[in-house]
Amino acid sequence: MTSELEFISRRSPIVCTGGCAASSQPLATNIGLDILKKGGNAADAAVAIAAALNVTEPGSTGLGGDCFCIYYKAETKQVFGLNGSGKSPKALNIDLLKQQGFEESNPPPSKHAHNVTVPGAAAAWADTVSLFGSKMLSLEDILKPAIELAENGFPVSEISAYLWQTDAFLLQDPNNKHGRDLLISGQPPQHGQIFRNPFLANSLKILAKSGKKGFYEGRIAKAIVEVVKCHGGVIDLEDLASHRTEEVQPIWATYKGLKVWELPPNGQGIIVLIALNILENFKVKEMGQNSADYLHTLIEALKLSISDCSWYCADPYIKPVPTEDLLRKVYAGKRSKLIDMGRVSEANTHGNPFETGSDTVYFTVVDSQGNACSFINSNYKNFGTGLVPEGCGFTLQNRGNSFSLAPGHPNCLGPGKRPFHTIIPAMVTSSDTQDLLCSFGVMGGSMQPQGHVQALLNMTEFGMNPQQALDAPRFLVEYSKKEHKWQLFLEDGISGNVAAELKRRGHDVHWPICGHDRRMFGRGQIITKGDWWKSWQIPLDNGKVWWAGSDPRGDGCALGY
Repeated sequence: MTSELEFISRRSPIVCTGGCAASSQPLATNIGLDILKKGGNAADAAVAIAAALNVTEPGSTGLGGDCFCIYYKAETKQVFGLNGSGKSPKALNIDLLKQQGFEESNPPPSKHAHNVTVPGAAAAWADTVSLFGSKMLSLEDILKPAIELAENGFPVSEISAYLWQTDAFLLQDPNNKHGRDLLISGQPPQHGQIFRNPFLANSLKILAKSGKKGFYEGRIAKAIVEVVKCHGGVIDLEDLASHRTEEVQPIWATYKGLKVWELPPNGQGIIVLIALNILENFKVKEMGQNSADYLHTLIEALKLSISDCSWYCADPYIKPVPTEDLLRKVYAGKRSKLIDMGRVSEANTHGNPFETGSDTVYFTVVDSQGNACSFINSNYKNFGTGLVPEGCGFTLQNRGNSFSLAPGHPNCLGPGKRPFHTIIPAMVTSSDTQDLLCSFGVMGGSMQPQGHVQALLNMTEFGMNPQQALDAPRFLVEYSKKEHKWQLFLEDGISGNVAAELKRRGHDVHWPICGHDRRMFGRGQIITKGDWWKSWQIPLDNGKVWWAGSDPRGDGCALGY
């Protein structure tokens, strides 16, 4: 399969007045719309899409992973959050890893069974429907389209086929006895080839019929424990049976009249809010979109916020996180003064807020009542560990790879602990009226908060519509522990002159990033209420029109009616 991926087409934003959905797979997006038309609301449709994506994009997402949800209830203008991440096994600790020769400088391989944390998706799907759903459709009604898709088969899309092939070796490993369940005659499906997954259909049927208990206490739970233990892990039935979705209060920060919502730690959404607070201290619009000054400022602001998050973000029930202090405007003002417009900062240290007081799916749905659901689901690395429980049709995540093994670190591995989490949904409301303005997200590891900031500023500062905001070329900045420095990746479309100027300022620039390598910049979806991004106001004549875009870096689309 060629590694080239041409970006030669354009698309208009979707505009509609009924319901709207956007995901990385057209079949899944269409299933979401069908649920809306049958009387379901945004929450119902989101869960239907989540299940369908498990079928069509099993490397990125599914029942073996975690998920997070932000829900906007139009009637009361309230924003709710669900943390659907699972914990580490109670028998897993630093001492056990030391006995096996693992430590911070020599961690378990990313695909090791020790990195399997309790999959939280199944419970969070059920809880999303029970807490926020319309009550017009049952969980069985909502999961039925995905079950039929898995049983009858579907043609695999282009980018999904490429990613399937990239990590097919995990499924082809002779020691991974049931990995072949996600292959066709031992090979990954090709673009356009029909793939069926009867085992996943059966797992979805169990969840539909018996709810959470059917997943966490029945045959599926036993199969999960068996495959993990056969590969050296220590998860047990009690770890699964004791899992609970956590209802959380989303956190927020204001940016020029917008109230931007993210979920609290253990997720990294706080990076977005810290960065926006820092950027309020700069006249970014005057710099020009994707100019050298603009990119330098965003990059340096994100490096500061990422450094804070990499230290403070952890399971808040094990190690309290100073969220309120990190989000203070005064703290952001002090951090902003560390940015030198003439040169790069190589520092990788967190601040002290007390002084002032690569694989996921993201999708979003809105309904005709004005409710919105911002949802993200992930296996972490592609196919997670690659381990497939017998007769289940899905792989188990390797989210435990996000733990630190350094004793004393807030995110240090511990028994029954949620790891630092990369997946983050987002939402925007008016800071004055609390009206919904936007439901959006960008998936992709450390790219996610960076994608949130870039896409949001494309709209708020430069008046781009949702599709244009996603189409625009992006950057990704990452700290390399191996090389002990920050690395900057610039997508094709950012000018060579800008890349050269950033290099002159000291950035370690990798440019241009093209073809399938663009996946490092994530895949996003955006739905806005009205065209507020034109003037930062909600025009009264367009307040009931949904505008939507879907990322060209994925296979998906936005659809509405």
